[in-house]
Amino acid sequence: MDTQLIRDRSYYVAEAESALVGCGGWSRRQTLFGSDHGPVKDDSFLDPATEPARVRAFFVHPDWARRGIGRAILRECEAAAAAMGFRTLELASTLAGIPLYRACGFMPLEPMPVALGNGQMLPIVRMRKTL
Repeated sequence: MDTQLIRDRSYYVAEAESALVGCGGWSRRQTLFGSDHGPVKDDSFLDPATEPARVRAFFVHPDWARRGIGRAILRECEAAAAAMGFRTLELASTLAGIPLYRACGFMPLEPMPVALGNGQMLPIVRMRKTL
C-alpha cells in the first residue's frame, strides 16, 4: 500500500456486513502504481492542466465482485480528481481489471510489464480516460 494516498485523503473503502469489501483511490502525485517500498515512487505533484491524475490500488473482495463496488469507488475518484482540476485519469491495470476499466471509459495505451522480485513478469496495461 502507498500510504501517501491515505495521507492525501484520496483513498476510499467500501464496507458491507461490517467487513471491508473493496477499496481504491486516486492521486495527484507522479507515482502510477506500487507501494511505499516500490522502486518507482515519486510523491511530487502532478499539474492538473497538463497531466492525468492517477487511479490507484483498486481491490474488490472476490465474494463481492461484480456488484458495482469498483464502479462506485471509481466514480468517487473521478469526481474528486475533476474537482481538483484534472481533465484526464490514468492507471496501470492488471489483465483482470481491464474489462471494468474499459466499461468505465478507459482506453488501453500500452503494455508495461512489471518485474517481480522472483524473476517473473506481471502483465500490466497503462490506460487513460478523459473526464
